[in-house]
Amino acid sequence: MSAHTAETKLQLAGKLILSGDLHCETGLHIGAGKGSLEIGGADNPVVKDAFGLPYIPGSSLRGRIRSLLEHALGLTTPAELVYVSKRRGQEVRIHQSDRPDDEICLLFGRSPGRMERVEGEALETRSASPARLTVYDAPLDQDSITPQMRENLDDEITEVKSENAIDRITSQANPRTLERVPSGARFRVRMVLDILCEEDKALAARVLEGLRLLEDDALGGGGSRGSGRVRFANLKLVWRNREFYSLGAAEAELTSGSNLGDVQALVNDGSFAEKLSS
Repeated sequence: MSAHTAETKLQLAGKLILSGDLHCETGLHIGAGKGSLEIGGADNPVVKDAFGLPYIPGSSLRGRIRSLLEHALGLTTPAELVYVSKRRGQEVRIHQSDRPDDEICLLFGRSPGRMERVEGEALETRSASPARLTVYDAPLDQDSITPQMRENLDDEITEVKSENAIDRITSQANPRTLERVPSGARFRVRMVLDILCEEDKALAARVLEGLRLLEDDALGGGGSRGSGRVRFANLKLVWRNREFYSLGAAEAELTSGSNLGDVQALVNDGSFAEKLSS
């Protein structure tokens, strides 16, 4: 756990940038919402950009990493959860605390003000904590959709998976269709971790823990039914200190062409913090 205190001075020391590829090991469905339904299309289309290409929203990837870390750290008990809003008539519960060394709040930000706890008295946070982690939208690498794949797809780039919900009394089938980016597709990911104080250097290991958890979980919808298994590859980790931005100094490439395990081993090495001091 990082040793942050309420008095820790925050000043940008640099940015740790992780980029690479996200491979779809099974079909991936990140929904576009009911407002995107097309006549003759799938019941549940995937989100697409202005050019009609599927992409992974940074909010979806970031939110999934946060959720997995909250579960792994035991922060999903009623005493640790607050209500943040109501969406589509449902209450949304996430973890938030006023502990200055809470790594989830440091990574993803903390908003000041009064929030209702799921259990117990209301949470009153008096100071904001800026989010250290930024996750960008991940565009599709169009070259990953090969001509052979296109021959077997329902659309030029996506597939349609048909599912049935079976009534347990009447045995009547209720068919539904799910648009998915096919297995074999590849997206280009980019994440930036701001290092605002010495203790923030330990947060890099927590980010990589979240990515490792994601590889053995699922991204997007239909995960329990086979969709959303992903793998990270060809990763590049770069350190850009203050002088990179103020004086045009060179960046420090810490690793390139690595898998997630290799990057995690580098970050967990005892000398990693020293690499971010220059």
